[in-house]
Amino acid sequence: MPVPLSILDLAPLVSGGDVPDALRRTLDLARRAEQFGYHRYWVAEHHFTPGVASSQPALLLGQIAAVTEHIRLGSGAVQTGFLTALSIVEQFGLLDALYPGRFDLGLGRSGQARTEKAAGGPPSGDAARVVDGLLIPKHFDWAPIFASKRSALAGGLLTQPGAQPLGLTEVLDQIDALLAGPVTDGEGSEVTATPGAGADLQVWLLGSSGGESARTAGARGLPFAANYHVAPAKVLEAVQAYRESFVPSATLAKPHVMVSADVLVAEDDATARHLATPFAVWVRSIRTGLGAVPYPSIAEAEAFVWTDQDRAIVADRVDTQFTGSPQTVTEKLDTLQRVTGADELLITTIAHDHTDRVRSYELLAKEWSA
Repeated sequence: MPVPLSILDLAPLVSGGDVPDALRRTLDLARRAEQFGYHRYWVAEHHFTPGVASSQPALLLGQIAAVTEHIRLGSGAVQTGFLTALSIVEQFGLLDALYPGRFDLGLGRSGQARTEKAAGGPPSGDAARVVDGLLIPKHFDWAPIFASKRSALAGGLLTQPGAQPLGLTEVLDQIDALLAGPVTDGEGSEVTATPGAGADLQVWLLGSSGGESARTAGARGLPFAANYHVAPAKVLEAVQAYRESFVPSATLAKPHVMVSADVLVAEDDATARHLATPFAVWVRSIRTGLGAVPYPSIAEAEAFVWTDQDRAIVADRVDTQFTGSPQTVTEKLDTLQRVTGADELLITTIAHDHTDRVRSYELLAKEWSA
Protein backbone atom coordinates (compact mmCIF):
# COMPACT_ATOMS: atom_id res chain seq x y z
CA MET A 1 0.00 0.00 0.00
CA PRO A 2 1.63 3.29 -1.05
CA VAL A 3 1.91 6.14 1.43
CA PRO A 4 -0.69 8.90 1.04
CA LEU A 5 -0.14 11.78 -1.36
CA SER A 6 -1.11 15.33 -0.41
CA ILE A 7 -0.87 18.73 -2.12
CA LEU A 8 0.82 22.02 -1.22
CA ASP A 9 -0.61 24.94 -3.19
CA LEU A 10 0.79 28.48 -3.37
CA ALA A 11 -2.18 29.79 -5.39
CA PRO A 12 0.38 30.89 -8.02
CA LEU A 13 -0.27 33.70 -10.44
CA VAL A 14 0.80 33.03 -14.00
CA SER A 15 2.15 35.45 -16.56
CA GLY A 16 -0.82 37.25 -18.05
CA GLY A 17 -3.08 36.30 -15.13
CA ASP A 18 -4.15 38.08 -11.97
CA VAL A 19 -5.03 37.31 -8.35
CA PRO A 20 -8.71 36.44 -8.94
CA ASP A 21 -7.62 34.03 -11.67
CA ALA A 22 -5.06 32.40 -9.35
CA LEU A 23 -7.64 31.96 -6.59
CA ARG A 24 -10.22 30.49 -8.96
CA ARG A 25 -7.59 28.00 -10.12
CA THR A 26 -6.89 27.02 -6.52
CA LEU A 27 -10.56 26.38 -5.78
CA ASP A 28 -10.89 24.29 -8.93
CA LEU A 29 -7.73 22.32 -8.17
CA ALA A 30 -8.90 21.62 -4.61
CA ARG A 31 -12.18 20.17 -5.92
CA ARG A 32 -10.28 18.03 -8.41
CA ALA A 33 -7.75 16.91 -5.79
CA GLU A 34 -10.57 15.57 -3.64
CA GLN A 35 -11.93 13.66 -6.62
CA PHE A 36 -8.47 12.28 -7.44
CA GLY A 37 -8.06 10.90 -3.92
CA TYR A 38 -5.40 13.17 -2.41
CA HIS A 39 -5.25 13.00 1.38
CA ARG A 40 -4.61 16.63 2.34
CA TYR A 41 -4.71 20.01 0.61
CA TRP A 42 -2.42 22.57 2.22
CA VAL A 43 -1.87 26.20 1.28
CA ALA A 44 1.23 28.28 1.88
CA GLU A 45 1.74 31.67 3.52
CA HIS A 46 3.89 34.08 1.53
CA HIS A 47 3.98 37.86 1.72
CA PHE A 48 5.06 40.56 -0.77
CA THR A 49 5.41 37.90 -3.47
CA PRO A 50 4.23 39.09 -6.91
CA GLY A 51 3.48 35.57 -8.14
CA VAL A 52 1.79 34.05 -5.09
CA ALA A 53 -1.80 34.78 -3.97
CA SER A 54 -1.70 32.57 -0.86
CA SER A 55 -0.86 35.20 1.75
CA GLN A 56 -3.58 34.44 4.32
CA PRO A 57 -3.99 30.68 4.78
CA ALA A 58 -7.03 30.74 7.08
CA LEU A 59 -9.02 32.97 4.70
CA LEU A 60 -8.15 30.82 1.70
CA LEU A 61 -8.84 27.57 3.54
CA GLY A 62 -12.33 28.75 4.41
CA GLN A 63 -13.06 29.24 0.70
CA ILE A 64 -11.62 25.82 -0.14
CA ALA A 65 -13.63 24.13 2.60
CA ALA A 66 -16.81 25.59 1.12
CA VAL A 67 -16.23 23.89 -2.24
CA THR A 68 -14.97 20.52 -0.94
CA GLU A 69 -16.52 17.88 1.28
CA HIS A 70 -14.02 15.69 3.09
CA ILE A 71 -10.39 16.25 2.05
CA ARG A 72 -8.25 17.43 4.99
CA LEU A 73 -7.17 21.06 4.69
CA GLY A 74 -4.22 22.80 6.25
CA SER A 75 -1.56 25.49 6.33
CA GLY A 76 1.94 24.94 5.09
CA ALA A 77 2.76 26.93 7.12
CA VAL A 78 1.35 29.72 9.29
CA GLN A 79 4.32 32.00 9.98
CA THR A 80 4.38 32.19 13.76
CA GLY A 81 6.74 35.16 13.83
CA PHE A 82 4.05 37.46 12.45
CA LEU A 83 0.96 36.45 14.45
CA THR A 84 0.04 36.00 18.09
CA ALA A 85 -0.95 32.55 19.29
CA LEU A 86 -4.44 33.89 19.97
CA SER A 87 -4.87 35.10 16.38
CA ILE A 88 -3.83 31.69 15.07
CA VAL A 89 -6.15 29.77 17.40
CA GLU A 90 -9.12 32.05 16.70
CA GLN A 91 -8.65 31.80 12.92
CA PHE A 92 -8.41 28.03 12.84
CA GLY A 93 -10.99 27.64 15.60
CA LEU A 94 -13.45 29.50 13.41
CA LEU A 95 -12.68 27.17 10.50
CA ASP A 96 -13.15 24.11 12.69
CA ALA A 97 -16.46 25.45 14.02
CA LEU A 98 -17.79 25.70 10.46
CA TYR A 99 -16.17 22.55 9.03
CA PRO A 100 -15.36 20.37 12.06
CA GLY A 101 -12.50 17.91 12.16
CA ARG A 102 -10.94 18.75 8.78
CA PHE A 103 -8.06 21.10 9.57
CA ASP A 104 -4.32 20.75 10.03
CA LEU A 105 -2.62 23.67 11.73
CA GLY A 106 0.82 23.63 10.12
CA LEU A 107 3.23 26.03 11.82
CA GLY A 108 6.62 27.38 10.75
CA ARG A 109 9.29 29.61 12.24
CA SER A 110 9.34 32.13 9.37
CA GLY A 111 9.69 35.55 10.89
CA GLN A 112 11.40 34.14 13.97
CA ALA A 113 14.19 32.72 11.85
CA ARG A 114 14.61 35.81 9.64
CA THR A 115 17.12 37.51 11.96
CA GLU A 116 19.16 34.33 12.33
CA LYS A 117 19.38 33.87 8.57
CA ALA A 118 20.34 37.48 7.99
CA ALA A 119 23.11 37.05 10.54
CA GLY A 120 24.64 34.20 8.61
CA GLY A 121 22.38 31.16 8.85
CA PRO A 122 23.64 27.62 8.50
CA PRO A 123 26.91 26.75 6.78
CA SER A 124 26.82 26.24 3.06
CA GLY A 125 27.11 22.46 3.45
CA ASP A 126 28.86 19.72 1.57
CA ALA A 127 29.00 19.17 -2.16
CA ALA A 128 26.13 17.46 -3.92
CA ARG A 129 25.86 13.72 -3.33
CA VAL A 130 23.53 10.83 -4.07
CA VAL A 131 22.18 8.83 -1.14
CA ASP A 132 20.70 5.47 -2.14
CA GLY A 133 19.44 6.95 -5.40
CA LEU A 134 18.24 10.29 -3.98
CA LEU A 135 20.06 13.48 -5.01
CA ILE A 136 21.09 15.63 -2.05
CA PRO A 137 22.38 18.83 -3.68
CA LYS A 138 24.65 21.54 -2.35
CA HIS A 139 22.88 23.80 0.15
CA PHE A 140 21.68 27.22 -1.00
CA ASP A 141 22.61 30.06 1.36
CA TRP A 142 19.69 32.42 1.99
CA ALA A 143 21.67 34.84 4.18
CA PRO A 144 22.27 37.54 1.51
CA ILE A 145 18.57 37.64 0.63
CA PHE A 146 17.42 37.94 4.24
CA ALA A 147 20.02 40.66 4.81
CA SER A 148 18.73 42.74 1.87
CA LYS A 149 16.94 46.08 2.13
CA ARG A 150 13.85 44.58 0.50
CA SER A 151 13.70 41.88 3.16
CA ALA A 152 14.06 44.49 5.91
CA LEU A 153 11.21 46.54 4.41
CA ALA A 154 8.96 43.49 4.24
CA GLY A 155 9.82 42.46 7.78
CA GLY A 156 9.01 45.90 9.10
CA LEU A 157 5.57 45.85 7.50
CA LEU A 158 4.82 42.37 8.82
CA THR A 159 5.36 43.25 12.47
CA GLN A 160 4.18 45.92 14.86
CA PRO A 161 6.86 48.52 15.77
CA GLY A 162 9.01 47.17 18.56
CA ALA A 163 7.24 43.81 18.62
CA GLN A 164 9.41 40.80 19.43
CA PRO A 165 8.05 37.41 18.32
CA LEU A 166 7.86 34.67 20.91
CA GLY A 167 10.11 31.65 20.52
CA LEU A 168 8.65 28.53 18.96
CA THR A 169 8.24 26.73 22.29
CA GLU A 170 6.41 29.68 23.83
CA VAL A 171 4.08 29.97 20.84
CA LEU A 172 3.26 26.26 21.01
CA ASP A 173 2.67 26.45 24.76
CA GLN A 174 0.20 29.28 24.24
CA ILE A 175 -1.55 27.53 21.36
CA ASP A 176 -1.91 24.36 23.43
CA ALA A 177 -3.29 26.33 26.38
CA LEU A 178 -5.76 28.27 24.25
CA LEU A 179 -7.00 25.15 22.47
CA ALA A 180 -7.46 23.39 25.80
CA GLY A 181 -9.01 26.55 27.37
CA PRO A 182 -9.70 28.39 29.51
CA VAL A 183 -6.37 30.12 30.20
CA THR A 184 -5.88 31.25 33.79
CA ASP A 185 -3.42 33.54 35.53
CA GLY A 186 -3.27 31.49 38.74
CA GLU A 187 -5.04 34.24 40.65
CA GLY A 188 -8.63 33.52 39.72
CA SER A 189 -8.83 35.29 36.35
CA GLU A 190 -9.40 33.33 33.15
CA VAL A 191 -10.03 33.89 29.46
CA THR A 192 -11.28 31.59 26.72
CA ALA A 193 -10.55 31.78 22.99
CA THR A 194 -13.93 31.93 21.24
CA PRO A 195 -13.87 30.38 18.72
CA GLY A 196 -10.79 28.26 19.32
CA ALA A 197 -11.05 26.49 22.65
CA GLY A 198 -11.83 22.83 22.04
CA ALA A 199 -11.16 23.01 18.28
CA ASP A 200 -10.30 19.65 16.70
CA LEU A 201 -7.04 20.66 14.99
CA GLN A 202 -4.07 18.50 14.06
CA VAL A 203 -0.97 20.57 14.86
CA TRP A 204 2.09 20.10 12.62
CA LEU A 205 5.51 21.70 12.53
CA LEU A 206 7.32 22.33 9.25
CA GLY A 207 11.06 22.63 8.85
CA SER A 208 13.84 22.98 6.29
CA SER A 209 16.76 21.74 8.39
CA GLY A 210 17.67 19.75 11.46
CA GLY A 211 17.22 22.85 13.62
CA GLU A 212 14.69 23.98 16.17
CA SER A 213 11.51 23.11 14.28
CA ALA A 214 12.53 19.49 13.71
CA ARG A 215 13.79 19.01 17.26
CA THR A 216 10.76 20.69 18.82
CA ALA A 217 8.33 18.64 16.74
CA GLY A 218 10.08 15.49 17.96
CA ALA A 219 10.30 16.55 21.60
CA ARG A 220 6.58 17.43 21.69
CA GLY A 221 5.48 14.30 19.81
CA LEU A 222 3.99 16.24 16.89
CA PRO A 223 3.89 15.26 13.20
CA PHE A 224 6.61 16.93 11.12
CA ALA A 225 6.80 18.05 7.48
CA ALA A 226 10.29 18.26 5.96
CA ASN A 227 10.95 20.33 2.85
CA TYR A 228 12.73 18.54 0.02
CA HIS A 229 11.24 21.04 -2.41
CA VAL A 230 12.47 24.17 -0.59
CA ALA A 231 15.70 22.92 0.96
CA PRO A 232 16.60 19.57 -0.62
CA ALA A 233 20.14 19.67 0.79
CA LYS A 234 18.82 19.55 4.35
CA VAL A 235 15.96 17.04 4.14
CA LEU A 236 17.85 14.05 5.55
CA GLU A 237 19.23 15.99 8.50
CA ALA A 238 15.75 17.39 9.19
CA VAL A 239 14.15 13.96 9.26
CA GLN A 240 16.99 12.52 11.34
CA ALA A 241 16.84 15.34 13.92
CA TYR A 242 13.08 14.89 14.24
CA ARG A 243 13.28 11.15 14.76
CA GLU A 244 16.19 11.36 17.19
CA SER A 245 14.29 13.94 19.27
CA PHE A 246 10.94 12.14 19.21
CA VAL A 247 9.10 11.52 22.47
CA PRO A 248 5.73 9.71 22.33
CA SER A 249 2.76 11.93 23.15
CA ALA A 250 -1.00 11.85 23.36
CA THR A 251 -0.91 12.89 19.70
CA LEU A 252 1.54 10.33 18.34
CA ALA A 253 2.99 7.07 19.62
CA LYS A 254 5.76 7.11 17.00
CA PRO A 255 7.27 9.66 14.58
CA HIS A 256 5.19 10.72 11.61
CA VAL A 257 6.95 12.50 8.73
CA MET A 258 5.63 14.08 5.56
CA VAL A 259 8.20 15.10 2.90
CA SER A 260 7.52 17.61 0.13
CA ALA A 261 8.63 17.49 -3.51
CA ASP A 262 8.42 19.61 -6.67
CA VAL A 263 6.65 17.51 -9.31
CA LEU A 264 5.38 17.86 -12.86
CA VAL A 265 3.82 14.90 -14.68
CA ALA A 266 2.71 14.57 -18.29
CA GLU A 267 1.91 11.68 -20.60
CA ASP A 268 5.59 11.17 -21.45
CA ASP A 269 8.99 12.37 -20.25
CA ALA A 270 9.62 14.74 -23.14
CA THR A 271 6.30 16.53 -22.73
CA ALA A 272 6.83 16.90 -18.99
CA ARG A 273 10.30 18.38 -19.48
CA HIS A 274 8.89 20.83 -22.01
CA LEU A 275 6.08 21.92 -19.66
CA ALA A 276 8.63 22.35 -16.86
CA THR A 277 10.75 24.80 -18.88
CA PRO A 278 9.56 27.89 -16.93
CA PHE A 279 10.41 26.38 -13.54
CA ALA A 280 14.05 27.49 -13.55
CA VAL A 281 13.17 31.08 -14.44
CA TRP A 282 10.58 31.13 -11.66
CA VAL A 283 13.06 29.76 -9.11
CA ARG A 284 15.62 32.36 -10.20
CA SER A 285 13.19 35.13 -9.29
CA ILE A 286 12.95 33.70 -5.77
CA ARG A 287 16.68 33.16 -5.40
CA THR A 288 17.57 36.69 -6.51
CA GLY A 289 15.45 38.15 -3.70
CA LEU A 290 12.59 39.52 -5.77
CA GLY A 291 10.01 37.02 -4.59
CA ALA A 292 8.40 34.55 -6.95
CA VAL A 293 7.25 36.28 -10.13
CA PRO A 294 4.06 35.25 -11.94
CA TYR A 295 4.86 31.87 -13.46
CA PRO A 296 6.27 32.45 -16.97
CA SER A 297 4.91 30.92 -20.14
CA ILE A 298 7.03 28.37 -21.97
CA ALA A 299 7.77 30.91 -24.69
CA GLU A 300 8.93 33.48 -22.13
CA ALA A 301 11.12 30.92 -20.43
CA GLU A 302 12.67 29.79 -23.71
CA ALA A 303 13.56 33.40 -24.51
CA PHE A 304 15.30 33.99 -21.16
CA VAL A 305 19.06 34.62 -21.40
CA TRP A 306 20.95 32.66 -18.74
CA THR A 307 24.29 33.37 -17.13
CA ASP A 308 26.44 30.81 -15.37
CA GLN A 309 25.65 32.53 -12.07
CA ASP A 310 21.92 32.27 -12.75
CA ARG A 311 22.19 28.56 -13.44
CA ALA A 312 24.20 28.00 -10.28
CA ILE A 313 21.67 29.61 -7.95
CA VAL A 314 18.77 27.49 -9.26
CA ALA A 315 20.62 24.20 -9.73
CA ASP A 316 19.52 22.50 -6.51
CA ARG A 317 15.82 23.16 -7.16
CA VAL A 318 15.93 22.32 -10.86
CA ASP A 319 17.91 19.12 -10.30
CA THR A 320 15.49 17.91 -7.61
CA GLN A 321 12.26 18.67 -9.46
CA PHE A 322 10.67 15.34 -10.41
CA THR A 323 9.45 15.62 -14.01
CA GLY A 324 8.35 12.94 -16.43
CA SER A 325 5.71 10.38 -17.22
CA PRO A 326 3.59 8.96 -14.39
CA GLN A 327 5.89 5.94 -14.24
CA THR A 328 9.07 8.03 -14.19
CA VAL A 329 7.85 10.35 -11.44
CA THR A 330 6.41 7.52 -9.37
CA GLU A 331 9.80 5.83 -9.36
CA LYS A 332 11.45 9.06 -8.18
CA LEU A 333 8.85 9.56 -5.45
CA ASP A 334 9.33 5.94 -4.39
CA THR A 335 13.01 6.71 -3.93
CA LEU A 336 12.30 9.87 -1.95
CA GLN A 337 9.90 7.98 0.31
CA ARG A 338 12.28 5.06 0.80
CA VAL A 339 15.35 7.15 1.59
CA THR A 340 13.56 9.56 3.95
CA GLY A 341 11.21 6.97 5.42
CA ALA A 342 8.33 9.38 4.82
CA ASP A 343 4.88 8.37 6.04
CA GLU A 344 3.29 10.78 3.54
CA LEU A 345 4.44 12.82 0.54
CA LEU A 346 3.43 16.43 -0.12
CA ILE A 347 3.35 17.34 -3.81
CA THR A 348 3.68 20.86 -5.18
CA THR A 349 3.15 21.39 -8.90
CA ILE A 350 3.08 24.58 -10.96
CA ALA A 351 2.43 24.91 -14.68
CA HIS A 352 1.53 27.94 -16.74
CA ASP A 353 -1.56 26.27 -18.17
CA HIS A 354 -4.10 25.25 -15.51
CA THR A 355 -5.15 22.25 -17.56
CA ASP A 356 -1.58 20.93 -17.52
CA ARG A 357 -1.36 21.42 -13.76
CA VAL A 358 -4.60 19.58 -13.06
CA ARG A 359 -3.62 16.83 -15.49
CA SER A 360 -0.30 16.39 -13.70
CA TYR A 361 -2.03 15.74 -10.39
CA GLU A 362 -4.55 13.43 -12.03
CA LEU A 363 -1.93 11.31 -13.80
CA LEU A 364 0.17 11.03 -10.65
CA ALA A 365 -2.78 10.01 -8.47
CA LYS A 366 -3.79 7.27 -10.89
CA GLU A 367 -0.29 5.85 -11.20
CA TRP A 368 0.41 6.10 -7.47
CA SER A 369 -2.75 4.26 -6.48
CA ALA A 370 -2.11 1.62 -9.12
